[in-house]
Amino acid sequence: MSGRGAGGEGGVGGVGFAAGDGPVPEDLVPDGGVRDGGEDVEAGDGGVPDGAVPEDLVPDGGVCDGGDLAVRLKGYEGRAATVGGVGKDPVNAPMIRHWCEAMGDTSPAYDGPDAVAPPTMLQAWTMGGLGGHPGRAGAYDELLRLLDGAGYTSVVATDCEQEYLRPLRPGDEITFDAVIESVSDRKTTKLGTGYFLTTRMDIRAGGELAGTHRFRILKYVPAHRNPKGPTGAKSGPSRPRPVINRDNAGFWEGVERHRLLIQRCTACGTLRFPWLPGCGACGCLDWDTVESGGEGTVYSYVVMHHPPFPAFDPPYAVALIELTEGVRIVSNVVGVPHDKVRIGMPVRLEFQRYDEELELPVFRAEGDPGGDDPGRSAARPRDGSVRPAASSAGRPGEGS
Repeated sequence: MSGRGAGGEGGVGGVGFAAGDGPVPEDLVPDGGVRDGGEDVEAGDGGVPDGAVPEDLVPDGGVCDGGDLAVRLKGYEGRAATVGGVGKDPVNAPMIRHWCEAMGDTSPAYDGPDAVAPPTMLQAWTMGGLGGHPGRAGAYDELLRLLDGAGYTSVVATDCEQEYLRPLRPGDEITFDAVIESVSDRKTTKLGTGYFLTTRMDIRAGGELAGTHRFRILKYVPAHRNPKGPTGAKSGPSRPRPVINRDNAGFWEGVERHRLLIQRCTACGTLRFPWLPGCGACGCLDWDTVESGGEGTVYSYVVMHHPPFPAFDPPYAVALIELTEGVRIVSNVVGVPHDKVRIGMPVRLEFQRYDEELELPVFRAEGDPGGDDPGRSAARPRDGSVRPAASSAGRPGEGS
């Protein structure tokens, strides 16, 4: 059984990154493919300026050019990243309960005397927290310093892959080892030019292999971009694009039509969001969609101050919105100052256009007239009922 997903905290000793093969976000790939990094790239066009690598990593204090650097990087393949790592806690019911509550997973398999841990918690049992793990080897940090010294100072986590070989149960003691599995050739992506680093972690329970966790990062030099906007418009960095795949394509098709679609299991009727291939309640893979009425309340929120991101103007509020249908969605709260957002505040869906290609669902605090915002499109009036959209049962990723 395998699972794929976008990466969060990495898996090298629970502190660094690990990586695996899997779908790479579209903004990392130019025109649907990764261009071979072997071609010459001019600095200033996403290329890598010549730079000195830290002296302790370069023979005779020399400078690594592109060819020499590639050879040095390949030398890290197969080296240990973590040796003899031990989970800080055994598999336990409280962590399982907290995970299920946060994820909205109500499967009975994760509760009771015969409970097992959700498979996707595999990496959680290896996390080192703020103190890290004593088994962390120096090779991975050395690899990162080598790339930093050569000018590849930016980093983004791209994807992860997990394989589950046996269920984990409360009381299982976790041990793990990690290895630098591969370093790619130099690649040029829409973000810039760099190297993909892949690490594999083998996770054991009672000495028996329970699963593997791969995670990939891209260490890169950002590409120089000249954003193009409408004539006379202020140019600037564009908003990040959502990663659209076969599992969530139907949701984004709905957004294009100003409809917020929620998946519904055709077997047990459970609504779910975000979109997933199967039902977390009964495991059924067949589903259709219902359209949200657009009303909800602020369930939780944070105000972003730092770090600043291009195309975003802090401070701004990011909220977890609980819709009247019962599911929750992360979005922005607009129409009210960031310091006035409150838990329980009623909000209503609208669609905000950020440029010619990007429109996103946001939520406006109720009672605010909204002003004259040409980029704003309020959701159509609803009666609050859950009404089915066209069925896409048995065809994951093709909601209506």
